[in-house]
Amino acid sequence: MTYCLGILVRRGLVLAADSRTNAGVDYISSYRKLFDFSVPGERVVLLCTSGNLSITQAVIHSLEWDIKVNAASNLHNLPTLYAVARYLGNQIRSFQESDRTWLEKDNIDFQCSFLLGGQIPGAAPELYLVYSQGNCIRATPETPFLQIGETKYGKPILDRTLSFESSLDAIAKCALLSIDSTMRSNLSVGPPVNMVMYEADTFAVRHRAQFRAGDPYLIKMREHWENALKEAAASMPDISWNQDSSPLTPHISDISQP
Repeated sequence: MTYCLGILVRRGLVLAADSRTNAGVDYISSYRKLFDFSVPGERVVLLCTSGNLSITQAVIHSLEWDIKVNAASNLHNLPTLYAVARYLGNQIRSFQESDRTWLEKDNIDFQCSFLLGGQIPGAAPELYLVYSQGNCIRATPETPFLQIGETKYGKPILDRTLSFESSLDAIAKCALLSIDSTMRSNLSVGPPVNMVMYEADTFAVRHRAQFRAGDPYLIKMREHWENALKEAAASMPDISWNQDSSPLTPHISDISQP
């Protein structure tokens, strides 16, 4: 399992991903899941991957090859980020179809998904989630974040803290906190955590970070968050008890006979 997320705000975007893969309790390893295909000064193209590792690695290799041979369609020549999302979806479908029979034969899950973020001249920064089936959705001001992988533990933090007008520094902290909270609750998500922050209209990724296990900032952030939660819980208004006068114990006559 993995956890990746992208956050899009007016001032730019942040993408972050853990690095743990899990093929059973006896085989846990780390693979990078955040990739930068940008051309500084021309376009920014960032990808996060989740799901079947062999499929996602095959897709990444194919994307790299198409750039190398200057294929008619590749990450560096498509005119819009939506066109990039559709091209990426076609790549996913192609590899799934070629391997589907053999993977299904051994009951191996071949599903995967990608986050695509970036900016191409003539458009604002965009963020897409490309599904295993090849279709995609786009982040909007009303829904400024997208997630793939083990999403449930990190979502409440994003729901309560983000808006389209948030600063880039704020969303970077929220992204890291969302991943750290997921690592705290699910052992299938783990470091190193890779993160990039992109400022709109700069067409260059100038902010990158990697947080390994035991990173001082991760430890400091975790302690700060946990202490803040404890203080907030302790300082909440007291519950007003005994407002409902109806008894909770059922009447004997209400109990049906077996």
